[in-house]
Amino acid sequence: MTSSPNFPDRAWVLEATIRTASAADPQWQEQLDRLRQIAAYDPKTQTWHARLGALDLAGVQLLQTLFDAARVHGTEVRLTPVAVPAYWDGPTFTRAPDVTGSAARSGDI
Repeated sequence: MTSSPNFPDRAWVLEATIRTASAADPQWQEQLDRLRQIAAYDPKTQTWHARLGALDLAGVQLLQTLFDAARVHGTEVRLTPVAVPAYWDGPTFTRAPDVTGSAARSGDI
């Protein structure tokens, strides 16, 4: 196990920032339907956001949905370790398993 690159002494979560890919209406709606299940839309930045605090079943399912959206629709996904938001009541990372640390360091899925 390794410490998070940005938060070595604090708890952190992995934030996914998702940009949708242009598509014809049926594919566009399918892409949005996938993202609505796991992320919230920010109209100011025109991006979707999701947070992950553990590599439990729910966390792995969230990552799988992101991988599927990227593979099927060309959705752009960036993963960034961030300080735990004040409102967050879910699990947090204090140390990163290798797979999360590698993804967080690379910044992209």
